[in-house]
Amino acid sequence: MLYRHGEDLLAAGIFQAIDYRWTSLDNIASAAPLAAIASEDQNFFQHNGFDLASIEASLEVYNHGGKLRGASTISQQVAKNLFLTPSKNVVRKGLEVWFTLLLEMLWDKQRILEVYLNIAEFGDHIFGIEAASQHYFGIPAKQLSRQQAALLAATLPNPIKFRATQPSAYLLKRQQWILRQMQNLGELP
Repeated sequence: MLYRHGEDLLAAGIFQAIDYRWTSLDNIASAAPLAAIASEDQNFFQHNGFDLASIEASLEVYNHGGKLRGASTISQQVAKNLFLTPSKNVVRKGLEVWFTLLLEMLWDKQRILEVYLNIAEFGDHIFGIEAASQHYFGIPAKQLSRQQAALLAATLPNPIKFRATQPSAYLLKRQQWILRQMQNLGELP
């Protein structure tokens, strides 16, 4: 959020308000964390901060001429969003590893999910699942349906480009994929 304010000030010299509302995991529909896991990190409960198989698969694709895709876990994204900037360099990545290890040692998985859902950007200057739920659907996060949660999760790779208010065909296809993954995952532990 501070980074977004800095971007605003540098680009246009203005302060633009951020829509942000913290809410506890108890006040978030169970579909929202399930959708986030289905979309971003299906091995969330099996790893200790790093999905080594996903990292290896990403490097394998890249080594065979493909595009390098992200393999960051939810824990890594929390570490980055909470303590670091979105810049892409080796120093930031090293700090991300350190903070991810700390988070995994100090917090349980539910706390990591709660923080993730509360600090993720879901649209231009819209941070957290409660603000997103209110902004896009006019309801509290506790009332999100599976379809709504999947649509919000579908925007997470790039919430500025992928808009829940005007979902592209790609975003709707991604929402359907997330819904299928949610079905496969079942309920959260």
